[in-house]
Amino acid sequence: MQAMQTDAPNAKTVIDAVDVGLTFQTNDGPVHALKDVNLQIAKGDFVSFIGPSGCGKTTFLRAIAALETPTTGALSVNGMTPDEARKSRAYGYVFQAAGLYPWRTIGANIRLPLEIMGYSRTEQLDRIKNVLQLVDLEGFEKKYPWQLSGGMQQRASIARALAFDAGILLMDEPFGALDEIVRDHLNEQLLSLWGRTGKTIGFVTHSIPEAVYLSTRIVVMSPRPGRITDVIESPLPRERPLDIRDTPEFIAVAHRVREGLRAGHLDD
Repeated sequence: MQAMQTDAPNAKTVIDAVDVGLTFQTNDGPVHALKDVNLQIAKGDFVSFIGPSGCGKTTFLRAIAALETPTTGALSVNGMTPDEARKSRAYGYVFQAAGLYPWRTIGANIRLPLEIMGYSRTEQLDRIKNVLQLVDLEGFEKKYPWQLSGGMQQRASIARALAFDAGILLMDEPFGALDEIVRDHLNEQLLSLWGRTGKTIGFVTHSIPEAVYLSTRIVVMSPRPGRITDVIESPLPRERPLDIRDTPEFIAVAHRVREGLRAGHLDD
């Protein structure tokens, strides 16, 4: 199998962070969430962020999505500010919980952002059909969230984020609450979806095997204030069956991630 190319010479940078820092002001004093974060993510990359709880992984993802504002440094998305990128519909966001409205059907949940954005009824129906096919939920558009398993609800949440065809997909530990068997299945499906769509994906996880299995690059972060301690380029091929996790190449990358996490704790 041919190794995945993760650093093509003319790859377009879609996310660019330069010396990004973010401090929250609280009643108990300032909380330094991020410090001196420098990172470039190229178009089509699958980049996972891993680190201990509270290290700023989600904060950085939220800053990309204009849900938090850096206090120092510069952050751009498609050459724009994160807020400008949000207004231009540059990304979809998948949260830890599926966040589906229980009174709306799956189709109606997926349709919600399309309604807000003013798509015609015909285009809404076309897009819903297309994204349900992408996440293997055809025939479930008239079901309600409570009628679906947790894994199916997360797939519906991904479909909603894909509905308006943004080039960037930001995912905040979407499979963390699922059992290992379901998680493995969704990892396979997400990798397949990424291969078919060519989206740029930013993915937060606490799981070393998940980060190594999914990613073209793995960003290892230190305890708060969150800093990038290592960026690991994956040598794994683009086609990745689950049993690739038993190969020496996979184990070597996982070992480097684990060592990076351990070093981050020692440096703290």
